[in-house]
Amino acid sequence: MTPTPGTATTTRPPAAPTAASAPETAAEGAAYGTLGDDRKGNVEQIALFAFIAVPFVAILLAIPVAWGGWLGWSDILIAAVMYAVSGHGITVGFHRYLTHGSFKAKRPLRIALAVAGSLAIEGPAIRWVADHRKHHKFSDKEGDPHSPWRYGETVPALMKGLWFAHMGWLFDVEQTSQRQYAPDLMRDPDIVKVSLAFPWLATASLLIPPALGGLLTMSWHGALTAFFWGSLVRIGLLHHVTWSINSICHAMGERPFDSRDKSGNVWWLAILSMGESWHNLHHADPTCARTGVLKGQIDSGGRLIKWLEDFGWAYDVRWPRPERLAAKRTAA
Repeated sequence: MTPTPGTATTTRPPAAPTAASAPETAAEGAAYGTLGDDRKGNVEQIALFAFIAVPFVAILLAIPVAWGGWLGWSDILIAAVMYAVSGHGITVGFHRYLTHGSFKAKRPLRIALAVAGSLAIEGPAIRWVADHRKHHKFSDKEGDPHSPWRYGETVPALMKGLWFAHMGWLFDVEQTSQRQYAPDLMRDPDIVKVSLAFPWLATASLLIPPALGGLLTMSWHGALTAFFWGSLVRIGLLHHVTWSINSICHAMGERPFDSRDKSGNVWWLAILSMGESWHNLHHADPTCARTGVLKGQIDSGGRLIKWLEDFGWAYDVRWPRPERLAAKRTAA
């Protein structure tokens, strides 16, 4: 059921589909079989390791590579554009739209947001949404897929928990049940197709930068440097910024709003995370289309949603309301 704007809501995943609501077409049935696997296979684990390790190495090499003259204006432009597209695909598309329903989108925009989020190479759309809905259901409690408080509150336990919340949880063989936490998306033919196309979209995300770099510079050197900066460094940086919301923003930061967990606002991550690091308000009011609601809080994700609404592509946007924010403010 779609929440009425301005009413109190919590993020609750839909109930698991019953026999009556199970997919009726052969395509939907195949999608359940393909997307509904709740355990990672060996090949998936190896691919995951590669997509984490290689971009991370690229980040470590970024300064000496730039110092060596392997960084041009075309590399900066391509990396920035790809970061903005894939990053807003995650924060606006996967997160605020598909996970929380902060607004409604016309079909072309719905598909475009799902595709853009897939370019971040953080997993298929339905898998990402299922994990995040489960996170909200059990936030910083037993059952949370990636809480930094998993092992306790002592300094050694928190250090171990921060590692787990940042990256370690990704290697858990047991995965969140997509049937339980995202049955609505598993019955959506457009989102199912985008999720099934994830390997191809991930490949495209890697190949678009060198293709653009080669065309802009008309050289193999331009293609190679664009691949390094626009593919590897861009993906590595976006991954660690996203994972920092799971780890850092649940271990530190200001908490001006009441929430039932330890989510906090971390200002120095705001621009790179496209507003996601204003995490306290998000957990206090998960369906709100903006996360940066206080003075000076930069939230490019919220700004993009406003532009999409102005163009008529997004509608029924759940904008913050002053009385609702006042009710959620913590005592001074």
